[in-house]
Amino acid sequence: MNLKVLVVDDDFINRKLIQALLKRHPELIGEVLEAENGSEALAVLKEHPDINLILLDILMPVLDGKEFLKIFRSEPQNSRVPVIILSTDDTQKSTVLNLGAEDFILKPINEDKLIDRIKHWSQEL
Repeated sequence: MNLKVLVVDDDFINRKLIQALLKRHPELIGEVLEAENGSEALAVLKEHPDINLILLDILMPVLDGKEFLKIFRSEPQNSRVPVIILSTDDTQKSTVLNLGAEDFILKPINEDKLIDRIKHWSQEL
């Protein structure tokens, strides 16, 4: 399918782990971009408007996942880009889904579950 995925997480190791998991599925994932907070993610999205899917952490400095979602979803052209939340805090699940996230996966990430959810949401594209 060759999805262009943006991984947004303030933890460098988490970003590299997710990127490594995604690269093991070249039939699905074409390119993986990274950002360490919501503000950086918005800048990456301006440079790469063809991003197909976003994997987003909630708790980050500068601009957290909830604020990122508010800004991102306020732009009509972003309504079709699925956002999957990856977080250790499941108390935030209903909040982020109400802000426009499509899905929520609890960390630590299970590779099979992550790939299944990416496949599911990429069918909507």
